[in-house]
Amino acid sequence: MLMGTAKTRGSRGETIAAAWLELTGLEVLGRNVRLAGVEVDLVARQGDTRVVVEVKLRGRGDFGGAALAVDRAKRERLARAARALQQSGAERVRIDVIAIETDSEGFRLRHYRNAVTE
Repeated sequence: MLMGTAKTRGSRGETIAAAWLELTGLEVLGRNVRLAGVEVDLVARQGDTRVVVEVKLRGRGDFGGAALAVDRAKRERLARAARALQQSGAERVRIDVIAIETDSEGFRLRHYRNAVTE
């Protein structure tokens, strides 16, 4: 099970998510990138599409789990970051969420592509 402080857990979640993205054919371009004043967990590339990735790691699946931790305010910030990426020259941008939930047997990862749309 992933243990430790919130920052350490977050970093571990981002490492797992980055490895997943690379295994599925994306290129990770950056971690903890600032776009329009928003810190984005990961920025990746899939072909000509840039991908803003929010990573949520939770030790419990109740209360809706990791995916539901991306609330409306967070979705709005992610959309602002995606617009900034597009304004900087990226032709296509999408927002993905990677939700990781830990339990006594390990962890479960779910990748929601195009999870936030404007």
